[in-house]
Amino acid sequence: MFRIARLNHAVLFVRDAQVSFAFYRDVLGFTLVEAMGEQALFLRAGGSENHHDLGLFGIGAGAPGPGGGRQVGLYHLAWEVDALPELAEARIALLQSGAMTGESDHGSSLSLYGQDPDGNEFEVFWLVPRAEWATRGFGTRPLDLEGELRRRGHVATT
Repeated sequence: MFRIARLNHAVLFVRDAQVSFAFYRDVLGFTLVEAMGEQALFLRAGGSENHHDLGLFGIGAGAPGPGGGRQVGLYHLAWEVDALPELAEARIALLQSGAMTGESDHGSSLSLYGQDPDGNEFEVFWLVPRAEWATRGFGTRPLDLEGELRRRGHVATT
């Protein structure tokens, strides 16, 4: 039996790969690794060592968007940041771009949610140190990012 190690990359169908690239570059800090024409782009996340983490395939302006709500298919992508202050910076970028849709404390992770220009939902999260998981519990509750920053000795910037 083989063992899957981790998710290496995701590929999204989008209306316009250039518009989506601008969003992922400007808001989440992805860089262009390779392009196959104007509508097939491969992006790498800032802290990644993968060849690419996200593929964007433009399929046309009239393409229908995600159905919204519960449906069969991809729900969201989750991008991890290395440090809690980076999550605070991500929150600012999501708010400034108008892409922020929510935030939650899941006990094991602190999460921000957003949507790209095509309505694809994504999560940006910081993984709480494993030693804290048992005492924090698991579930979904309101995120107090400023409080978490203060408790961990960081200046609240959000």
